[in-house]
Amino acid sequence: MSSPTSPRASFCPHFQKAIELVGKRWSGTILRALMDGPRRFSEMSAHVTEVSDRSLSMRLKELEAEGLVTRRVEPTSPVSVSYELTDKGRDLERAIAEVEQWAHDWVAPDAPAVRAKGA
Repeated sequence: MSSPTSPRASFCPHFQKAIELVGKRWSGTILRALMDGPRRFSEMSAHVTEVSDRSLSMRLKELEAEGLVTRRVEPTSPVSVSYELTDKGRDLERAIAEVEQWAHDWVAPDAPAVRAKGA
């Protein structure tokens, strides 16, 4: 148990903002999809099949506003728009990979419900 003066007694507001940003519905999945490289909107939509185009568009705009994703417009005919991670977004790769591994270990259908500590 942590004492009132310990660092764990209250969470850092930066941590709170970060966990809410990455944990917002579809944000983590979108970031994970972009870790494989730039994607056009239609590719994102096909990759993250459960999200509506409206929600995908909103999340991409939010992630862009936070500096995690950049939107690149190619002046072709028709115009081609792609999304990719910024350095700030790419810096989340290790954290997202850890969450992905945790999900395989603990959330996957065949994962044990309870595991002995240190096992």
